[in-house]
Amino acid sequence: MAESRRQLLSIGVFIIIIVVAILLYATGLIDWTLIFPIIFVLSGCWTLVLAGVRASTPQKYERGAFSTMGLGLLMIAVGGAWYLFAINPLYSLALMLLVLGALAIAAASRRK
Repeated sequence: MAESRRQLLSIGVFIIIIVVAILLYATGLIDWTLIFPIIFVLSGCWTLVLAGVRASTPQKYERGAFSTMGLGLLMIAVGGAWYLFAINPLYSLALMLLVLGALAIAAASRRK
């Protein structure tokens, strides 16, 4: 897939993510303070999909699939921690440390 088509696709997906977050708020399923965490989590999921695309068609001088996957996981962790902070701040800290630890283990066990 050409890079410009991938960028246009990502812009379209991001707009749909914003619409989903607004609809969740409008229906009363989430509070207005949780709109941004939902956007972070869904954008992180899209970044994981992009990592899968990059892994299937790697290109020279482009960010690797592993770093894209790591960015997606961090976005999901930040959004989830932001959401969990309202419940208990220790849960959000535990989630962030869990994801950072998993990324460190994955990076250490990665082979070239």
